[in-house]
Amino acid sequence: MRRIAGLLVAPLLLLTAVACGSDDKASDSASSKNGVPAITAGAKFGEKPTLSKGEGDPPKELKTDVISEGDGAKLKNGDAIQVNYLGQAWDSTKPFDNSFDRKQPFDLTLGAGMVIQGWDKGLVGQKVGSRVELVIPPELGYGEQGQGDIKPNATLVFVVDILKATQIPASAKGTEVAQDNIDLPKVGVKTDGKAPTVTIPKGDPPKKLVSNYVLESDGEVVKESDSVVVNYVGMIWKGAKEFDNTYTTGKTQTFPLSQVTLKGLKNGLTDKKVGSRVLLVIPPDQAFGDQQQQAIPKNSTLVFAVDILAKV
Repeated sequence: MRRIAGLLVAPLLLLTAVACGSDDKASDSASSKNGVPAITAGAKFGEKPTLSKGEGDPPKELKTDVISEGDGAKLKNGDAIQVNYLGQAWDSTKPFDNSFDRKQPFDLTLGAGMVIQGWDKGLVGQKVGSRVELVIPPELGYGEQGQGDIKPNATLVFVVDILKATQIPASAKGTEVAQDNIDLPKVGVKTDGKAPTVTIPKGDPPKKLVSNYVLESDGEVVKESDSVVVNYVGMIWKGAKEFDNTYTTGKTQTFPLSQVTLKGLKNGLTDKKVGSRVLLVIPPDQAFGDQQQQAIPKNSTLVFAVDILAKV
């Protein structure tokens, strides 16, 4: 089963797919510090940094240098975190990407494979409120193939501001809501962290979006401007075929609702409560329409069982 999550959300940045480069240039004359390129301007947490070019051969191993240490909790795998960052190749004076200019921090689940390995490995154990500089060797970056403007076998340098972190529960929890419409799928209510069962009836699907609580929590209401951390099972109504399941990988998905391209998913999760389990039935005009997407035929009605685990 191929992962489909990348089709649900518009790509934001290079960590999974390279975004457009920055026009800013860094200094190539400043000396390195602690074996990492020096920050020549914007050194304080929250400021957009300017990086010098790396000197000599880059380190062979992943290197994390704490520029300033925060006083928040230490990051653990599975945490939903929010960061600002700037990225530049070791031998370059020009950043290839940064979130500071977009004025939109980046959200991810640490250790979930949402980003290059150098991030997942280099940020674990760092404290919220810290600014760190990562030097990432090719095998923990984009390796021999490179990516977009990033050359093959490039060593990457990132300055990362860790803005916040949220611990993620294993499952949605809340009050069971009656599922008494025999024409709609039935979703399991176990809260053991495993994928809930989804039973799709044999009749025709509804023509309009369905967004119903299965378990209703008393958490905060999700707004379209929020980023959410979810686990989900995705199925095609016709044939009751599963096309995606985050539970099987043990890795949640984190995405800003404003960047969700699947209209029914965005609309169906907006105004629902954090901590809840939700049934979504998405008609074709709010899904992929007349376009086939991987294993999803055109004009398919999609069914999701979604645990809204957190918002960041």
